[in-house]
Amino acid sequence: MAFTIDVDIVSLEAKLFSGKGELIAVPGLMGELGITSGHAQLLTALKPGPVRIVNGDEQEIYYVSGGFVEIQPFKVTVLADVVERAADLDESLAIASKQHAEQLLKDKKADANYAGVLAELAEATARLEVIRRLKRQK
Repeated sequence: MAFTIDVDIVSLEAKLFSGKGELIAVPGLMGELGITSGHAQLLTALKPGPVRIVNGDEQEIYYVSGGFVEIQPFKVTVLADVVERAADLDESLAIASKQHAEQLLKDKKADANYAGVLAELAEATARLEVIRRLKRQK
């Protein structure tokens, strides 16, 4: 039997997950972090992307738009700006959002909020990656 770690995934609105996992993978700013029981303590920022909770052959996937992860030796808390279950993501909406951001960047208008457009593009791209991972899982 593998060792497990307590996991909570929380957004501003609600707690979306509370349970145990053998492996938790989160999208850290410098790359994906894999967390197991007994991991060193850490607090780091998250970028938009998938949070995976693995238990044996089963896996749950969530999308986070950013936030922080606090890692303790036997507990992981994901504090995210926005959290959605991967199964609830709308692929057509994510594609449209990505195309919209790409078009704004292509137009190069002087009044464009480039930081906001880049954030929109990053979030849409991350949503699509989460959707692809979910499809591969099935």
